[in-house]
Amino acid sequence: MVAQTRIVARAVWIGFLSWLIPFLISFLVFPLKKSNAPLFGSIMYLVVLATAGALLHLYFRKRKVPVREAGLVGVLWMAVNLILDYPLFAFGPMKMNPLGYYSEIGLVYLTFPMFAVLAARLCLLADTRKEAEVKSS
Repeated sequence: MVAQTRIVARAVWIGFLSWLIPFLISFLVFPLKKSNAPLFGSIMYLVVLATAGALLHLYFRKRKVPVREAGLVGVLWMAVNLILDYPLFAFGPMKMNPLGYYSEIGLVYLTFPMFAVLAARLCLLADTRKEAEVKSS
């Protein structure tokens, strides 16, 4: 029970980082939003994708990557990002209506569960191939 609680707590803390890292980087590239909004959007999407990859690697370091757990962690991180964004975009300085928020920002957070599941499946495939190679030699 204690070990499982630690795993969940770790997933939540890393989920917080999955929000914080792109949030901080967005301040650096925010001037682009006015001069070239599509470029800003593309850069931020790549930042979220790279953050997802790096943090999934951190979360699963030194252990196998179960597809189910990867999917659950991805959904958790998506939820963390949506929850932390809500006050900023609903009431804060960047006030947006829900449709604008989800079409411009919120939809990108689907990257976390999608990337997590697909990466876990690739790990599973690689592990299966390694086991087959060992058995055939």
